[in-house]
Amino acid sequence: MATTDSTTPERTLGQLVAQATEDVSSIVRSELDLAKAELKADALKAGTGAGMLGAAGLVALYALGLLFFAAVYGIVAAGLSPWLAFLIIGVVLLIICGILALMGKAALSKVQGKPKRTIKNAQDTIAAVKPSKESNAR
Repeated sequence: MATTDSTTPERTLGQLVAQATEDVSSIVRSELDLAKAELKADALKAGTGAGMLGAAGLVALYALGLLFFAAVYGIVAAGLSPWLAFLIIGVVLLIICGILALMGKAALSKVQGKPKRTIKNAQDTIAAVKPSKESNAR
C-alpha cells in the first residue's frame, strides 16, 4: 500500500518542464564535453603523425645532401674512402627516414576523425526520449 506524504506538494507542470529543460541541458553539456575529449585525443595523434612525417622529410633532405656530396667525392677523388663514408652515412639516414615515415603513417591511420562514442550516446539519448511507435498507436 502506497502512502502519500501530505507535507510535500505535487510539482506543477511549470516545475516539471523546468526540471526537464535542466536535465536536457545537462545531457547536452555532457555530450559536448565527451566530443571535445575525443576530438582532442584525435588531434594529438594527428599532430604526432604529422611531426614524424615532417622529421622524415627533414632527414631525407639531409640524406640527399650527403648523397650529392658522396657523388662529388666519388667523381673527384681518386681514393675510395671519402665518398664511401658519405655514401654509407647517406644510406643510413635514408633508412632512418623510412622508419620515421612508416611510424608517422601508422600514427595518422589511427585518427578516427569523428567522435564515435558521442554520436552513439546522442543517438541513444534521442531514442530514449522519443516516444515509441507503440505508445503513439494507443
